[in-house]
Amino acid sequence: MANYRERIEAEYEAIGQTLSTLPKKPLSELSKLELAGISILLSNFYNGVENILKQIFKKLSLEFPTGPAWHQNLLTIAANKNIISKKLTDKIKEYMSFRHVVAHGYAFNLKSQRLQELTNNASVVFEDFKKEIDKTI
Repeated sequence: MANYRERIEAEYEAIGQTLSTLPKKPLSELSKLELAGISILLSNFYNGVENILKQIFKKLSLEFPTGPAWHQNLLTIAANKNIISKKLTDKIKEYMSFRHVVAHGYAFNLKSQRLQELTNNASVVFEDFKKEIDKTI
């Protein structure tokens, strides 16, 4: 099995490929079906971030949060342990919240403006995340 660093690098690569798939044109020009696809890509981005944090928790022997709020607690603990900054945690929480909406909502309710904001910021959030994670590992 791949080592800790290799698993994180594989997640980095998957996230990079996911983000490179996001369209460059205004999302207001896209159909509801295309917006639904973009929402899945943004959810995949967040899931990759979580997967990396899980690997770090395992490596550092940190107790993994449980219960209904474990996603939020994972980010809070990561910030408290200086794995990622509070500022970055707040940015990542936007994707976590959006992922929740996608998982528990209906695609026809997606707003292109909100998707546009998340799409526009995803690459910067990812680069900041990688920089902070790379300091930890």
